[in-house]
Amino acid sequence: MNFTASEKVQKMSSSIFQEIADLKQAAMKKGKDVIDLSVGSPDFLPPSFVVETLSEYAKDPSKYGYTLKGIPEFHDAVSYFYKHRYSVDIDPAKEVLQLMGSQDGLAHLAMAIIDPGDYVLVPDPGYPIYEAGVTIAGGNVYPMPLLAENKFLPRLGEIPLEILQKTKMMILSYPGNPVTALADKEFFKEVIEFAKLHNILVVHDFAYSELIFDNHPQISFLSLPGAKEVGIEFNSLSKTFNMAGCRIAYAAGNEQVINALASFKSHIDYGVFYPIQAAAVKALTSDFSFFQTQVKEYERRRDALIAGLEKSGWSVAKSPATMFVWAKIPPGFSSRKFAFDLIDKVGVAVVPGDAFGKLGEGYVRIALVQPPERLLEAAKRIQAFLMEMFISN
Repeated sequence: MNFTASEKVQKMSSSIFQEIADLKQAAMKKGKDVIDLSVGSPDFLPPSFVVETLSEYAKDPSKYGYTLKGIPEFHDAVSYFYKHRYSVDIDPAKEVLQLMGSQDGLAHLAMAIIDPGDYVLVPDPGYPIYEAGVTIAGGNVYPMPLLAENKFLPRLGEIPLEILQKTKMMILSYPGNPVTALADKEFFKEVIEFAKLHNILVVHDFAYSELIFDNHPQISFLSLPGAKEVGIEFNSLSKTFNMAGCRIAYAAGNEQVINALASFKSHIDYGVFYPIQAAAVKALTSDFSFFQTQVKEYERRRDALIAGLEKSGWSVAKSPATMFVWAKIPPGFSSRKFAFDLIDKVGVAVVPGDAFGKLGEGYVRIALVQPPERLLEAAKRIQAFLMEMFISN
């Protein structure tokens, strides 16, 4: 018998992260010490009160049944968090939905909202699930170029009217991944007016909301007047509280969209483990002093890496936010050749920019998920790699 994947799955590209993991394993088999700066999985521990709450409830035998959905305390905690962090009023009963990770939620939203033939405006470069979710739902992707000369903001006025007439949804992410740019309030105001004019749902991925550096302002899309009329915002405890393996996140905003996503999810999952929800409640209602220390450490890592790369003659833009550096590679390489050779020759793993879209070519994404001394070691290895390439050419 011969079984083949669906046409939707065949349209999807292979996972770059699996390719890098395979290359990493091959390098390690050769005896290389690999410094993995590819996957954005925090190496920091969650706050102690999160671990203690999780442990406490995990010992309760009555907490091992299905939760089916977010407990009321979790929804209240999200509302509290938005009020205290972003000065946004959220109705916990109508405008919040718990998710098993924001990536799952983004994929499920596309299936809940998009019909075959609908267009979705997606950033290029952008996180792969944006395009994959639309593909799974049978929709069409229209890439919005994010270019350095426009501060990595899309030019909404350049999108053709014939595309806009068929567009149902637009995905944005600021602070972004892989492009680490920030958006200001004026841009979000433009987005809201644009969405109202063309009847488009705005989906804002806000997963790096608490990793903003150098005292830049922290702006939730939902803090703008009219935002909840046109959109929703996704956020996660993965990066904010280092709870990536717990798989807990949420969407907040437009009640109709929240209801549609909730209806879809009711058919496919049975809720997040109660102890994880309880730990999330504790995190979202804490005093948030934890964030200051974490942001300073990421800033220290960013500065160490960039200083190390500059010694090698590779000048890289300073990220204003997130746990990544979006680095324009030296001339003479494709993104994939640069990234794959880097693993093979000197044991440093980064992600080629073209994995995030056509316009990611010429860049690599470097994750700040190692201590400063390891990042400096990575920079030294990259310097040796570049010298070898220069000599050989």
